[in-house]
Amino acid sequence: MKIIALIPARGGSKGIKNKNLVKINNKSLVLHSIEHALNSKSIDRVIVSTDSEKIAKLSQDNGAEVPFMRPHELAEDNVLDLPVFEHALNFLGSKEKYSCDIVVHLRPTAPYREVNWIDEAVKKLIDNPKADSVRSVSLVEQHPYRVFEIGENNFLLPLLGERHPEPYLLRRQDLPKMYYYNCVIDVTRSNTIFNKSSMTGNRILPYIIDSNKVYDIDSLNDLQIARLLLDNSNN
Repeated sequence: MKIIALIPARGGSKGIKNKNLVKINNKSLVLHSIEHALNSKSIDRVIVSTDSEKIAKLSQDNGAEVPFMRPHELAEDNVLDLPVFEHALNFLGSKEKYSCDIVVHLRPTAPYREVNWIDEAVKKLIDNPKADSVRSVSLVEQHPYRVFEIGENNFLLPLLGERHPEPYLLRRQDLPKMYYYNCVIDVTRSNTIFNKSSMTGNRILPYIIDSNKVYDIDSLNDLQIARLLLDNSNN
């Protein structure tokens, strides 16, 4: 199987200026993901999709490929992952006659990954031919059984009231295990992207990561916490 890592790293960001270039432990966020991919035993090519010349040069200088510059219309705030991945795979197919079987999506916003996580997630997809993708998840901290909406009459409505008459009153040890998508690793078949027009398909396998090891940099507060915990570490 041919397996590529695709790291989407556009130049703009509203929450944190030049987010993909900010540093944690003396490395820019995009560089962390590049090194994770290069150290994986599963990945054949490491490709960065960016509209930024600065990110492109940094990526190439550190061993990643930048075979194209991402079009401006695919680098806006509201652009989802799917068209970015379709563009990358279509470019490789049309310009290089290259196709891959599996795409590993590594977001620069996750500066901490253990390399074996990537290889284990890839193996999980390979070993399960009926699966469309693998997504990394972690146990929730704020359980959905204790989540409410406010109804039109201004009364609280339990979000999962159809599963239990009073889900919010269950003891912690009686709550079912539930998981949230932590944005650390996605492993997707290229056929899922092309044939189902989806980054995941409907048959998604979980790769479970301890929530204490998950860092998702979305805000300045996230960045400060990650720097506090990861600076001067080996990752």
